[in-house]
Amino acid sequence: MPRSEEAEAIPVERIQTGVRLEKRLVKVLKALAEYKEVTLGDLIEGIVLHAFESKPPFSKDTLAMIAKLKEIYGLELGASASHRMSDRKGA
Repeated sequence: MPRSEEAEAIPVERIQTGVRLEKRLVKVLKALAEYKEVTLGDLIEGIVLHAFESKPPFSKDTLAMIAKLKEIYGLELGASASHRMSDRKGA
């Protein structure tokens, strides 16, 4: 999702948010953001904006990198887990 040098910037107002996410998922997202040379916030914004339009946010090459990062960080969760996750007891 690197920004195109030719694209005109769109001014927006960003806010700080406190979002709780699964630990391994955050590790994969941070590593992917670093790989794509964007901030974590920019990566998440791009993913969400693509999802809102039912468009895939990633190329085949990026999906391959995500698979490697998931393996590195032990993230075995998939889309089917999205509505079934719960906090561990004592966490």
